[in-house]
Amino acid sequence: MAPVHTSTAPASDGATVPSESRGAALGNLVRRPETGALIGTLSVFVFFAIFGGSQFLSAGGTASWLNVAAELGIIAIPVGLLMISGELDLSVGSVLASSSMTLAIVSGHWGAPVGLGILLALGLGLLTGFLNGLLVTRTGVPSFVVTLATNFGLAGLTLGLSRVITGTTSVAIDPGSPAKELFGTLLANKFEVAIFWWIGVVLVVGWMLHASRYGNWILAVGGDTVSARATGIPVPKVKIALFMGSALGAALVGVIQTLLYNSAQVANGQAFVFNSIIAVVIGGVLLTGGYGSVVGVVLGTLTFAIVQQGIYYTGWNSDWASLILGILLLAAVLMNNTFRKMALSYAPKRKA
Repeated sequence: MAPVHTSTAPASDGATVPSESRGAALGNLVRRPETGALIGTLSVFVFFAIFGGSQFLSAGGTASWLNVAAELGIIAIPVGLLMISGELDLSVGSVLASSSMTLAIVSGHWGAPVGLGILLALGLGLLTGFLNGLLVTRTGVPSFVVTLATNFGLAGLTLGLSRVITGTTSVAIDPGSPAKELFGTLLANKFEVAIFWWIGVVLVVGWMLHASRYGNWILAVGGDTVSARATGIPVPKVKIALFMGSALGAALVGVIQTLLYNSAQVANGQAFVFNSIIAVVIGGVLLTGGYGSVVGVVLGTLTFAIVQQGIYYTGWNSDWASLILGILLLAAVLMNNTFRKMALSYAPKRKA
């Protein structure tokens, strides 16, 4: 058999680097879940920086999309983890609204300490997530169906109880200084303190997914549940914990919004149901599970927020915003698929 020659390229120090090594490095780069998301984020930012002008790049313009990204990101990060495990959560909108109303009713309508209202609001989120996870793991019913039912059921319960208790669907609250500063502050009258909560969530969840054994469990469960169970991974416990995390993120945003606007409404939150999924998918997470990264979800969230807010600075008709977001979602999915195929094509070949 004739010898197989490996082509090389000169390195900066005069040595040679096999071309297949360069191909492997490029393959590793495009294989990353966040590569496509990074390209998307940079593209939309440059686009709106050009067409949105100085207003988009101003402090007020930056705050407009960072605030949106922060609130959405607090929900999208745990939703992303859940999707990596192969599940969906469509109840986050109602969890947000119910937690928000819980805080407003307990501490606004009834006058209880704000701290108690916050704990009950977050506790309601954890309880809802626990029930979602328990139903999914015990019954085998798809999470899409279970959480969709929870979304409608919790929305109806929130509306009914709010009318019975307060006689209205909107409740005001005077949170007081400590709680307001911690959750509902505007920094420099522009940026929400939610940005810091978002950064905290990113750091904690990023460490958990990429640097802990639990992160390996999540990826394994999403990749192949049967194999994960066979290796001893407690699949039901992992999924229940992820559902609780998803609902807790939604409840936290409910608390932030209530203390920021000094009121709560039963209709709040439904936009987060699909917006969070859109941000996660743009960030490179597969709907089938087993693939994704926290950095990718962050970039997907930023991309979504920039597009949603950037169109207002272009002077164009904002009625087209939904169309642009729809096109962006489709383009993101196609681009992520393309990058994965490119990664396979750059995989090193075995020598004969």
